[in-house]
Amino acid sequence: MNRKIFFLITCLIFLFTSVDAQKVMREGVMVYNMSVESGSNEPKMADMLDGASTTIYLKGNLSRVELVSGLGREATIFNASTGKGVILKDYSGQKLMISLSPEEWKSNNKKYDGITFENQGETSVINGYSCTKATAKLSNGTMFTVFYTNDVSLPNKSYDAQFKSLPGLPVQYEMQSGKLKLKFVLAKLSIETVPDSKFEIPTSGYRVLTYEETKNK
Repeated sequence: MNRKIFFLITCLIFLFTSVDAQKVMREGVMVYNMSVESGSNEPKMADMLDGASTTIYLKGNLSRVELVSGLGREATIFNASTGKGVILKDYSGQKLMISLSPEEWKSNNKKYDGITFENQGETSVINGYSCTKATAKLSNGTMFTVFYTNDVSLPNKSYDAQFKSLPGLPVQYEMQSGKLKLKFVLAKLSIETVPDSKFEIPTSGYRVLTYEETKNK
């Protein structure tokens, strides 16, 4: 066989194998389970957060991130095409809606500007995904650990500003929230059709606040 033809066939086989091995998730659902890794002076708070879950719905440039815990529910809807977002809070029977302009959305996520990820040369298999360990560092010096995989590609990475520049999908990560150390682990990833209703903005039932009003609270 001609060497050039053989080389071309080999390259094509490698390319198609790599594409086939990597899932491309343009639409679907991801669920992260959350657990409290360290103690707190407020054990009730730790108990209410332990066992919480985060569900992420993706559909093209649209995303919806829902956090459900013993404290209540919170959802963030974001349109990467327009740069606009909406935050829905439902705690202790009080339902609030905050609309964010593109500028306000950027301001709300400003702490993640300049975030860097440094690979630690460690790999692990977590829930069936081949992962690489990295240390994330924010501009204010805050650091946390994340394990990410290249098994799945997300065309829309704007659903979470902290992982927008991560070279892969976060499978497991730890974060500090006050005196609590929280651990998130990807429990489900499903490439499926997500109904448009998931991204609809409520027209009633919520007390509407401006972004500036929430900053002054």
